[in-house]
Amino acid sequence: MALYGLDDFDLSMQALSYFTRFGSSEFAIRHFLQKDLGATLAVMETWSLHGNEHVRRLASEGCRPRLPWSFQLKPLIDDPSPVTAILDAMKADKALYVRKSVANHLNDITKDNPAFVLALVDTWPKDNAHTRWIVRQALRTLIKKGDAAALAHLGAHEEAQITLAAFQVSPETVTLGNPVRISASFTSTATRPQKLVIDYAVHYVKKSGDASAKVFKWKEVELQPGETCALSISRAMRDFTTRKHYAGIHKVELMINGRLVAESAFELLI
Repeated sequence: MALYGLDDFDLSMQALSYFTRFGSSEFAIRHFLQKDLGATLAVMETWSLHGNEHVRRLASEGCRPRLPWSFQLKPLIDDPSPVTAILDAMKADKALYVRKSVANHLNDITKDNPAFVLALVDTWPKDNAHTRWIVRQALRTLIKKGDAAALAHLGAHEEAQITLAAFQVSPETVTLGNPVRISASFTSTATRPQKLVIDYAVHYVKKSGDASAKVFKWKEVELQPGETCALSISRAMRDFTTRKHYAGIHKVELMINGRLVAESAFELLI
């Protein structure tokens, strides 16, 4: 369709909405967005109300500003407001397939226009479980950065009131192919229940010898005054298609509500 259908807009739109039910049309639709953004978004807005979940997903996925494995839609990176109606229509979609796309779309936008996303989700009802799930996933990048407004959407404050008992990584030396275990223990010093968003960051050694941090979600908890939380997680240290490991000291950080609380390290041997 992207090769031969650009000059037959109406027929191509009908075809893409049909084909996407059997194999996503998210990449093909972007060529139409590139050629005529307004007209294509107008059609996609109608798709956001379609009875078929695959068509609804296309309405969101196809116009993501930073869709992986495709070219960026620069006009929507500069100004995401034209997609407001599309995202708003699916803010409580019954299909998880669609909700994931809406959340990922919003997360894309937070990388360039966080204020737009925060303002939009502020208008959404808080009493719908599907909407709350979308918002939580959509704000994940901002939460990892400790954005106060994003944390507030989860009921968490910027600074956690805790006493740290332990944070460690074991073993201290690990060979590629084996896991490391990350453990933390802390106690709430707040006088009332507090919501905590707990992440950890691994500073992976690069080929150059420098390090690049990758933040991982760990857990969200609500602690009562004086309550202790103990966490432990295993992290695989093996090569993936998306990451190649290099020998050296890997720093590990404990992040709570986006703030650095403690750090440890391990040495990776190849």
